[in-house]
Amino acid sequence: MIIDCESCTARPVACGDCVVTFLTIGSPRAAVGASDGVDLDVAEQHAIGVLAASGLVPPLRMDPAV
Repeated sequence: MIIDCESCTARPVACGDCVVTFLTIGSPRAAVGASDGVDLDVAEQHAIGVLAASGLVPPLRMDPAV
């Protein structure tokens, strides 16, 4: 899964409650505004799902443009 915030149709409405925003706050990539996307493998997707289901992080709100 490649997460590219530039192509997300939920931007900017869902950004404040998205795990990508949560994980990149204060990161150099967020500050620069890099839009290369983030590639998550199956294990990483599962880990984020478990953390979100437990209420520890917000869920992934990515809604890719078609």
